[in-house]
This record gives sequence, structure tokens and C-alpha cells, in this order.
Amino acid sequence: MLASILVALVAALHFYFLVLEMFFWDKPLGRKAFGLTPEFATASKALAANQGLYNGFLAAGLSWGICLGDAGFSIKLFFLACVIVAGSFGALTVSRKIFFIQGVPAILALISVFLSH
Repeated sequence: MLASILVALVAALHFYFLVLEMFFWDKPLGRKAFGLTPEFATASKALAANQGLYNGFLAAGLSWGICLGDAGFSIKLFFLACVIVAGSFGALTVSRKIFFIQGVPAILALISVFLSH
């Protein structure tokens, strides 16, 4: 049960990222969340929407794995690994904060999935 809750939390985070990046990037909520100037937010809006779509795919994959229950073990592992890689890359290229927001929850979920299987 804990594994499913943690995977669902990671999926919810990525759905939230989708919403922020696709719909609120250049709005006060998105600019505050990502520390953006209005000019940069406007100039990078299309790139952020693309990034948000990818976060949606991560959320969808994790949700799919949860829906499959035990049969979704491999799917959960794959998508959690993708999140960990994305969080690590973000930490190396943008901000270490990304690893703690994205990578750490995925690592905890991955460990929990392994232990529950």
C-alpha cells in the first residue's frame, strides 16, 4: 500500500508540473514557482508547454502502473527510473533543488516498489 501511495504522489507531482508548465508558465503562479521574469516566461512559453507534456507522460505512465497493480511492477520501475534520471539531469543543468523535488520522491517510491514486490 505504501508503494502505491508513493508512486501516486510522484504521479501527482508530475501532473502538477504539467499544469504549471502548460497553463500557468507565464501567469503569476508559474512565474513564482519557477522564479521567472515576465519577459522570460513569455519568450519560453512554448518550450515550457512541451516540457509540461513530457511531465504528463510520466504521470500517465506511473498511473498506468498503479492501475495494473502487481502486474504494473515493470512499468512503475521504468517510469520511476525516468523521473530519477530527469531529476538528476535537472539538478546538474538547472538547480539542485530539482533533485529534491523530483528525484528524491521517485527514489523513495522506487525503493518501496522493490520492497513490496
